[in-house]
Amino acid sequence: MISEEVLEHFGAIKIHLKKDDLIFTEGARADFFYQVLNGEVKMFNRTEQGKEFTQGIFKKGKSFGEPPLFGDFPYPAGAKANKPSTLLRLSKNQLFQLLQTKPQIHLKLTQILCSRLNYKAMRLKEVSVFSTENRIMNLLCHLKKEAGISGKYEVKLTRLEISELTGLRVETVIRTIKKLENDKKLSIINRKVIV
Repeated sequence: MISEEVLEHFGAIKIHLKKDDLIFTEGARADFFYQVLNGEVKMFNRTEQGKEFTQGIFKKGKSFGEPPLFGDFPYPAGAKANKPSTLLRLSKNQLFQLLQTKPQIHLKLTQILCSRLNYKAMRLKEVSVFSTENRIMNLLCHLKKEAGISGKYEVKLTRLEISELTGLRVETVIRTIKKLENDKKLSIINRKVIV
């Protein structure tokens, strides 16, 4: 989203993470802007039983954890590296300086945050109103749209990751995906889900 050169010009540093390294925890103070250079980051909450509920997965070029920077509240979720990753980290004050001097970047970031708010509202509606089939199909269609693919799309998530993103049990996801295949709403080829 924001070029590496611009972020480094404003003082961003590179952080190298191993798989499962924590970036921040739920409830921690938000002091930094993060953007993924390579690898993958997962934002999540844990239930009382220790099950993770995934709030979002962020890959190369994506930033995460911005709302607490602007709202001055603690992180509502934790974040960790899903695989070995390199991030750019910029302090909150430096981010605000960047946004004040680069209004086109500020506008783009605002558009991204609005898109995420829309996605969160859609997910909240699904959890409270829709069937498991609709919840899974809406997630898969969102991923396809986000990838910019109009034809067949191979879902890159495991059944566990789909479970964590929808708040469903893994067994429910497996059973529902099989039902969706039987209903011809998706295909399974070599254990891969195709939408």
